[in-house]
Amino acid sequence: MNVTRVVLATGNAGKVKEMQSYLEEYGIEVLPQSEFDVPEVAETGTTFVENAIIKARHAAQHTGLPAIADDSGLAVDALGGAPGVYSARYAGQNATDQDNIDKLLQSLGDNEQRKARFICSLVFMQSHEDPIPFISLGQWEGSIVATQQGEGGFGYDPVFWVEEKQRTAAELSKAEKHALSHRGQALKPLIQHLAALKG
Repeated sequence: MNVTRVVLATGNAGKVKEMQSYLEEYGIEVLPQSEFDVPEVAETGTTFVENAIIKARHAAQHTGLPAIADDSGLAVDALGGAPGVYSARYAGQNATDQDNIDKLLQSLGDNEQRKARFICSLVFMQSHEDPIPFISLGQWEGSIVATQQGEGGFGYDPVFWVEEKQRTAAELSKAEKHALSHRGQALKPLIQHLAALKG
């Protein structure tokens, strides 16, 4: 199967742009599901993998294209793994990135245990009936700082401290972030898989 176009099961423009920058050198065009008026699907899974499969199958069914879905989020040890699968809507259904950051910092308060990780589950389905979706996982260890730093990235990046760089994720260049991030890690096996399909 020669994959040249895939639909990305998200309405998040930041994720579409990021995924396109990773896949364009392989001749794969990434299209947002919004271009096809794909309705939102209820993310009823309790894990990142379950939600990614739900989203990929839904997008493939509505578009007839192979689909990639990314379910990712932040897990903070002191909060029992929260916000977890609710990362995008931690402060409510229509929460902004800033709303979610505010709630996270409020929930942590002055807790000294601030260890956290970003987790990414990527799923690729050749069709909505694909019985063996390709699943790839990535983790990025860090901690939560009390004060936002940096203008780059999106989501919780301004409060996610990257120890080896002594900066937040929002202060990293795109290349630095791609080399270290949970999504960058999960993408490597996915890209190899897509390249093999093209071969």
